[in-house]
Amino acid sequence: MLYNFDQLLKLVNSEIDNINFDKQPAGLYQPAQYALSLGGKRVRPILTLMACNLYSDAPIKAMQPAIGIEIFHNFTLLHDDVMDKADIRRGKPTVHKVWSPNNLAGFKASC
Repeated sequence: MLYNFDQLLKLVNSEIDNINFDKQPAGLYQPAQYALSLGGKRVRPILTLMACNLYSDAPIKAMQPAIGIEIFHNFTLLHDDVMDKADIRRGKPTVHKVWSPNNLAGFKASC
């Protein structure tokens, strides 16, 4: 069975909604959860699942890599927002406006 874009979008959004972000350090996981909750087209993970679906009736097999690609993409958007000093993304305050960019940088130093 070939899945269409909307079917895969529902699967991707459901998977993202079920990620457990209740972990430490909260300064890492809370901004990630916020960024992913802003939504988006989710084109990258859906294309990943569609590619899998070309060869398998179970595109869900590629869900973890698809979600990983979406998380990485969102990180690049966060980086762009910091570099551009953007205040808004998708109609909401950017991550560095909700959490101090200094706190986000502090996580890197503690790794």
